Amino acid sequence: MSMKDIKINFILDKAIALFLEKPICDVTIRDVAQHAIVGEATIYRYFASKEKLLCAAAAKLEKSIFEQYFIFPQNVDGFTALSLFYGCYLKIFTERRELFQFINGFDAFMLSLGRTDADDYAIGLELFKSAFGDAYFRGIEDGSVKTLSNWEIFYYSTAHAMLELCKKLSAPNIVIQDASHQKEKEIETLIEIILNTLKV
Repeated sequence: MSMKDIKINFILDKAIALFLEKPICDVTIRDVAQHAIVGEATIYRYFASKEKLLCAAAAKLEKSIFEQYFIFPQNVDGFTALSLFYGCYLKIFTERRELFQFINGFDAFMLSLGRTDADDYAIGLELFKSAFGDAYFRGIEDGSVKTLSNWEIFYYSTAHAMLELCKKLSAPNIVIQDASHQKEKEIETLIEIILNTLKV
């Protein structure tokens, strides 16, 4: 790894720490520069805008999440691997709820711009689809999973449902009902519904 790569990764790590700690809209390039103990010009040398810095930080964080949570043993049947896949949402919610808050803020910030420069982030999303696909086709082969009419639509529908639920439940309570139930149980219930659809 070159010195340039080391410096970029250091800046991204500091940016990620800030983006996880505070609302994305409140974090400035100056904040990141001060946190990384570098000049603002150094940040702009590698990232032309806050949007580019945010997208690079999101892509790095996404890869880290995948490597930490979404790599499963190869010696389990497909249904078990799919159970682990959906269980990751609950595990992340329990252990690192701020990640869902970040994704919520990232989506809102990018939508507010009316444009995106999130190609690396989009490419990283394919890792999660591949993990699902590997588990699904393993399950078809070993007989532990039902054949779906369109596995990609099933993946996108259920992954979006899981993500949106976790984002909603990680947000601060707005109405009294938000505080009157067990959030983890909601996630467990959705996982159970999904897995019941998949199980032979």
